[in-house]
Amino acid sequence: MFDEYDRLFIFVKKVFQSPMVKSQPNPTPLRRQPKQQRSQQRVEQILRSAAEVFVEVGYEAATTHMIAARAKTAIGSLYQFFPDKLAIFHALEARHMENVTALNRELLQSADLKRPFAEFVDRLVEAHVAYFQDPIPQVVYVQYFVAPQLFVLFDETFNRQLIEQYANFLRQWNPALPIEKSERLAETVHQCYNALLLQALRGEEHKRRSRYAELKALLIAYLAPHVDPQLTDERTTKVMKCHYCQSGRLSKNGHRHNKQRYLCKDCGKQFLERTDSSTHANEL
Repeated sequence: MFDEYDRLFIFVKKVFQSPMVKSQPNPTPLRRQPKQQRSQQRVEQILRSAAEVFVEVGYEAATTHMIAARAKTAIGSLYQFFPDKLAIFHALEARHMENVTALNRELLQSADLKRPFAEFVDRLVEAHVAYFQDPIPQVVYVQYFVAPQLFVLFDETFNRQLIEQYANFLRQWNPALPIEKSERLAETVHQCYNALLLQALRGEEHKRRSRYAELKALLIAYLAPHVDPQLTDERTTKVMKCHYCQSGRLSKNGHRHNKQRYLCKDCGKQFLERTDSSTHANEL
């Protein structure tokens, strides 16, 4: 039975034999497949250590000796599997490609089109938030916007395919949506999503939650009128949002002045339910 390392090795080998990768300059595959459990554990430790080193000092400043030291393994053991630093990075890229493709496919295929679109957006963003807690996809994702020339898998072809997938998904929500319009929407969302996600991952950790809330608000405000043409202001006005960061992650927190008080789980602020749209919330 194949395990994670069998799949990774076969995936990398298949990719590096493809015409797309053969056209890239100097693609660097794995040297050999780790068969025994001890070897698999060593490769896993090398990959995770490499991701940590890349995050801390950057890809350019990192060395194979630094990675081996972090992995607590001899430099010779590292070279048994990876001829150089670039080969390690390509293994990280391949793992991220496989995992993020599976994640996006699962999110799109399991979406319940009968539920509010805002629920899907919340699930989508939260799934990516959890996924990018792992330093491996985090460092690969950030590095793409720093040095895209290092990559052999992620390119404009991949981006175009992802945009087409999301355009098709939008037309599932609204079959009357023209193909050209759905593609423009998907492309805009793809670019904005990447910009805000990159900003969150490269910024201070305590500010990330507010960035994710902004991302959700942007997607809902931009896409909801197109994916559900029957949607009126009724749904958006009845769904309570934080008055400060527009997050929908709220909890009731008692009453004050005979009004419901809410606590935002994202920005941490409290506010009172408004009786009309012109009333300004007071921070409690």
